[in-house]
Amino acid sequence: MRHEFRKIEPKWQKKWDEAGIFHAVDNGDKPKFYGLVEFPYPSGAGMHVGHIKAYSSLEVISRKRRMEGYNVLFPIGFDAFGLPTENYAIKTGQHPRKITDDNIVKFTNQLKKVGFSFDWDRVIDTTEEDYYKWTQWIFLKMFEKGLVFRDTALVNYCPSCKVVLSNEDSQGGKCDICHSDIVQKSKTVWYLRITEYADKLLEGLDTVDYLPNIRQQQVNWIGKSTGAFVDFRLSGKDDSFQIYTTRPDTLFGVTFMVIAPEHPLIDKYASEIKNMDAIQAYREECAKKTEFERTQLVKDKTGVRIEGIAASHPLTGKDIPIYIADYVMMGYGTGAIMAVPAHDDRDYEFAKKFGIDIIQVIEGGNIEEAAYAGDGKMINSEFLNGYTNKKDSIARMIEELEKLGVGKAGVQYKMKDWAFNRQRYWGEPIPIVHCPHCGVVPVPYEELPLRLPKVENFEPGQEGESPLARIDSFVNCKCPKCGGDAKRETDTMPQWAGSSWYFLRYIDPHNNDALADMEKLKYWMPVDWYNGGMEHVTRHMIYSRFWHHFLYDIGAVNTPEPYAKRTAQGLILGPDGDKMSKSKGNVVDPLDVVEEYGADVLRTYVLFMGDYGAATPWSENSVKGCKRFLERVAALTDMVSGEGVTPELETSFHKTIKKVSNDLEETKFNTAIAALMGLVNEIYAKGSLTKDELVTLIKLLCPIAPHICEEIWETLGGEGFLSLASWPQYEESKTIDAMVEVGVQINGKVRGAVALPAGCDKDEAIRLVLADGKIHSLVDGKTVVKEIYVPNKIVNLVVK
Repeated sequence: MRHEFRKIEPKWQKKWDEAGIFHAVDNGDKPKFYGLVEFPYPSGAGMHVGHIKAYSSLEVISRKRRMEGYNVLFPIGFDAFGLPTENYAIKTGQHPRKITDDNIVKFTNQLKKVGFSFDWDRVIDTTEEDYYKWTQWIFLKMFEKGLVFRDTALVNYCPSCKVVLSNEDSQGGKCDICHSDIVQKSKTVWYLRITEYADKLLEGLDTVDYLPNIRQQQVNWIGKSTGAFVDFRLSGKDDSFQIYTTRPDTLFGVTFMVIAPEHPLIDKYASEIKNMDAIQAYREECAKKTEFERTQLVKDKTGVRIEGIAASHPLTGKDIPIYIADYVMMGYGTGAIMAVPAHDDRDYEFAKKFGIDIIQVIEGGNIEEAAYAGDGKMINSEFLNGYTNKKDSIARMIEELEKLGVGKAGVQYKMKDWAFNRQRYWGEPIPIVHCPHCGVVPVPYEELPLRLPKVENFEPGQEGESPLARIDSFVNCKCPKCGGDAKRETDTMPQWAGSSWYFLRYIDPHNNDALADMEKLKYWMPVDWYNGGMEHVTRHMIYSRFWHHFLYDIGAVNTPEPYAKRTAQGLILGPDGDKMSKSKGNVVDPLDVVEEYGADVLRTYVLFMGDYGAATPWSENSVKGCKRFLERVAALTDMVSGEGVTPELETSFHKTIKKVSNDLEETKFNTAIAALMGLVNEIYAKGSLTKDELVTLIKLLCPIAPHICEEIWETLGGEGFLSLASWPQYEESKTIDAMVEVGVQINGKVRGAVALPAGCDKDEAIRLVLADGKIHSLVDGKTVVKEIYVPNKIVNLVVK
């Protein structure tokens, strides 16, 4: 038969849909498998080939699991709140609701054309009221438990999008949405106390199967460190400030302090600071810098010494100068650091620039040339002198600090609390009321969802206030507590809110009484395998794990961790090797590929193009190679002869079943496909195969290229759907070749190779080697004095 994909693919997509073969059964009798992919943001541009690669891994695994007899939940939905849609709405004058609905229709059609086996009965949309009702419910539960708070702080603000961004959304000092430079702005914003769950998030990593780099990125982002809090008194005053250090053992090496330009001590003692004008000028300069710019390690060190106040060393009582410098932030730790220039590169550079003393307290290196960051014997440190073990030195110092009442052991985290709001329209309304008498009051649960009002003007305010602030009918309300006049919160939630729990809603998408039924949760959770992008490891994944841990603590879900396993795909680069972008003109539209070559070719190619976790450039020639492969598979129907086993192909089939089965589980899709290609080559070399062998081949290929395989199955008279047929099994004994090619050495030099029965004994191996014409001629007339035989690998003859 021919590979007529334009007829075959729509035919089977319709048959699958009408038969509902991909619908998951709640609380079924079969073993369950829950495969999850990151649901897409439905943009007007539609899907790109990156989506295809991202979804293909669990598409293949989900199809394989069905054939292995599992009850499979493989859902899809749309993460549809967010700035891109709102910005497009402002630009075009269309309502975000219409834009979102149109984009979802477009994405759905595209996903179906590629033949993904999603359960379309469970589609969710984070912008639907029956969905965000439960997003608001979770927020109120967090508020109830003290995990929601408001604070005025310097925040990451995007002047272009006019929104506050979390650290995760502004990495590198750039807005994650529009890529503009962010600025620091003082603003009162909502936060979620994600730091309360830092230890649980770290401990949970020991119970899951994540790729090592995914686990490490989360560990680094949370950034737990152990050390000590130390109090430094202001000289001559009954006042002090606190620092945190991971190296309290170096306290005797402190020669200056650095506090953040925003530190409240500056304003408190402004009248005593002699150079307040210079301090203020430096503060204004810092306010123009982003957090990213301020905390870069490789940059020119700037700062100003505060004249008029100094710190007192807690152990020696010696006066220590205090500086302000931009690299110290109020939002990190305590907003102050102790500087030990002899043993820290940044402190060393600062001390050299400003002529500050450098006192070595750890023996080693040459501090005339550079800071010494290694270990060694403690020196110039009174009661620590002679210590050589860092752990013991730290413990002894903490003991002394606690005895003197000037410090204590402590833990710090790099991760900061989650800035949880947007000053825009297209997001979940925060269900909070501000009452002049009762303060901050939650909207009653029975009044959820708090609906987004319908508006025509989505433009954010010039000072960054939400468009909702202009709608009197929304803002003005009654206090749920006292009944008096009150104002609604007008900020909306960030896009990450809806994606922090979506995997739970798939389990019970139409439940009006709970975010999901507990019995269904007990059956389906945790997610067995989750695949997504590395760019979401320190954002969505941390957020969703935090929400899930919280929901577990309040008894709303049944597992502490949401995802049992997490893998990641690499980028598909443009044909030029660069990241795909419209501006470069190197974007590949997946539907163009489907139109020209078919969905099966697209599916096969994105998995065959290289290591699944690596970035790989698009190659039109390789696409054509996959097309030729599937055409050869289709033509095998013309080579079928009889049933049963072809002796010459039996071992190859069993080896291929084993390799494909194992490689798919290890996301080695390219080598699995290569094995299938190799088997097809062997079949063509033989010139025929049996009906049973062709069925085995198409079963192995079905998760990757299901349309052509279903068509061949039907042509062979198969009953029902191949997609639900049993997965092939192999016999280990039949994966071993009957004959193996063994290298032959004579006096240590390779002289040829001989085919021997696999695992034959030494006597038989030597007999067959000596009987080989070429080897016989080389040893004829000589005496074999030694025979060395490594079964299935090599024969070495020593002759004289």
